[in-house]
Amino acid sequence: MAFPILGALKLAINAGSHIYKKKQETKMARGETEYQGKLLEARQADYKDEEVLAILTLPILVLAWGVWSDDPAAMEKIKIFFEHFQALPTWFTNLWILVCASIFGIKGTQIFRNGGGKK
Repeated sequence: MAFPILGALKLAINAGSHIYKKKQETKMARGETEYQGKLLEARQADYKDEEVLAILTLPILVLAWGVWSDDPAAMEKIKIFFEHFQALPTWFTNLWILVCASIFGIKGTQIFRNGGGKK
């Protein structure tokens, strides 16, 4: 008669440990979800994306101003600027692309895996 009681006790212990394990997993999942929510809230209150976008827009605005101003001297300087900009080292332009992509949530490394980077 002792053996059925031990079997039932073992079954109860296994069930209890399974329930405890599932409860812990649920706590971890809930904590992870709360953490993701806090990260999203922090990103929404962060202005670095807008600042980077403004900085990236500046060369376009300068170029537009040079074209619409009809000032030949300004256009010559803008042309020289973009020639120097095009001559930047590959490591710098790759880094720049990756940083901008990560700020906007794009996996920039995919660009270089597919051969889209400068040679």
